[in-house]
Amino acid sequence: VQLQASGGGLVQAGGSLRLSCAASERIFNNYAMGWFRQAPGKEREFVAGSNWRGDKAYYGDSVQGRFTISRDRAKNAVYLQMNNLKPVDTAVYYCAAAINLDRADIVNYWGQGTLVTVSS
Repeated sequence: VQLQASGGGLVQAGGSLRLSCAASERIFNNYAMGWFRQAPGKEREFVAGSNWRGDKAYYGDSVQGRFTISRDRAKNAVYLQMNNLKPVDTAVYYCAAAINLDRADIVNYWGQGTLVTVSS
């Protein structure tokens, strides 16, 4: 398994969760890494990304200011801290690694999804 995601669960609106994604060293050192999500009946959408050096982060408009992505080089891991969660954040979240994270269809590697459910 090249990307292993974890950390999903059930949380009340306004609460927080942290998702983790463990990567192989080869992927971690050579690709931008980030997160996408897919809600039932909707397309997979970009959530957050970090360039391969880890010195730039970027976010989807709907999570800007609430979610924070970070990289841990010692653990070859990427994290998504999600604060002030809303019911609309309910989705399966996927860890991703890519040369370019702009679109889901050009992602090179996917982790298995982890379900985040936010109750109102």
